[in-house]
Amino acid sequence: MAQITLIGKQYASVGTEFYYIGPSEECTDCKFSKVCFNLEEGSKYRVVEVRLQEHECHEFDGDSVTAVEVEKIPTRASVGKRQAMEGSKITYKGSECKNVSCHNYGICHATGKIPGNKYTVSKVIGDLDCPLEEKLVLIELL
Repeated sequence: MAQITLIGKQYASVGTEFYYIGPSEECTDCKFSKVCFNLEEGSKYRVVEVRLQEHECHEFDGDSVTAVEVEKIPTRASVGKRQAMEGSKITYKGSECKNVSCHNYGICHATGKIPGNKYTVSKVIGDLDCPLEEKLVLIELL
């Protein structure tokens, strides 16, 4: 389901993808804060429609923000085999692996996903080849 939010004018084009990382302290008194901060923290979104409304914003160096329609899209992540069930709600644990040169590092440390938060497994893609021989599965989280 699509939602309306405000993003920087330079990012307001159909197909732009971004992670919502949460509200900025400087924006709490802004009259548009409820529109800017109506997304789910840690989730990934795609712009599906750009609206005509623009508003001045002090956070964007005097530039403006534009109203856009966005949809939440899944983030790829890795989980243990026991958590890899399509449609299930899981508590995301993240990974303790420190091997930044591993080809799975970005999946095992899923951008935007907060350890301890609950997410839904929207799709199970398949087993991951882990150099540490962990039994991991590639999934998509919403």
